[in-house]
Amino acid sequence: MSRPRPAKVVSRMQLPVPPPSDAVVLFDGNDLSQWRAAGGGEAQWIVKDGNMEAVAGGGPIYTRRGFGDIQLHVEWAAPTPARGRGQGRGNSGVFLMGKYEIQVLDSYENVTYADGQAGALYGQYPPLVNAGRPAGEWQAYDIIFRRPRFKPDGGVLRPARVTVLHNGILAQDNSEVWGPTSWLQHLPYESHPDRLPLSLQDHGNPVLYRNIWLRELDEEPRKGPAQYDTKPLVTFAPEVLDRYAGDYLEPRGGRNRIFREGSTLYVVFNLLPPIELLPHSQEEFSLRWTAAKIVFDLDAGGSPEGMTFHIGGEQRRAKKQ
Repeated sequence: MSRPRPAKVVSRMQLPVPPPSDAVVLFDGNDLSQWRAAGGGEAQWIVKDGNMEAVAGGGPIYTRRGFGDIQLHVEWAAPTPARGRGQGRGNSGVFLMGKYEIQVLDSYENVTYADGQAGALYGQYPPLVNAGRPAGEWQAYDIIFRRPRFKPDGGVLRPARVTVLHNGILAQDNSEVWGPTSWLQHLPYESHPDRLPLSLQDHGNPVLYRNIWLRELDEEPRKGPAQYDTKPLVTFAPEVLDRYAGDYLEPRGGRNRIFREGSTLYVVFNLLPPIELLPHSQEEFSLRWTAAKIVFDLDAGGSPEGMTFHIGGEQRRAKKQ
């Protein structure tokens, strides 16, 4: 309880947020067809007035499908009038893969431990802010979740990470999940499938949920800048590259400079930072990291007389001075 608590921030986010065209809609206000009880039977929560309500003793509910990396949107409201205090007031939770909880709690003027309030990665990271709204007002979580990756032997290759916006305000900033969340325990990871159901917690409070949807994210490893030019590279001796060095003047006055540094040519467009040139032939060089190229006009001896810069369908000619 002595752990510092985040400052309160008032959100002006407008709800509900409609699902995008590629969303998997998990609850649209009509039924619980996308959800099941813990044992696999029918979910025992109540659907009324376009919302679903946690039922004390009904147990947690789980999605019928499993998911891995996702963007998840959940709207919820703490019961009104507000009753109880601390963890006994408007308590529920969103469990990613059924294991990693983003705490749901009435944190509006309700004191509890910092890593147990709304927006917390439960028992691990307090939220960066307290963006909680009063009981009865709709709130939203927008969650970006990257599941853990495991080695073939079951060891952790990469831990899970989670980003949470609470009512549009950053509450978790790419937080590294230690392992399954729990009360007063630090549980280690145990290898599990790449896709598991989401779950919503029954903590004995009639918390309301609505408008739950997600987008499945590409689980391929992130890649750095790509060199899209598939043409093979060639190598030129420094004395050959020196032929290209010099100033190239465009008809409207633009001045470009090409120079050699070591075994590499660089181009400077009108005082912009130097960009490396990759040679594919004596005539054609491409710009590294950029979908653009320079085609040189060569004389009979192989020395450039001018160049044409190609980018985005545009062509700019320049004559060597």
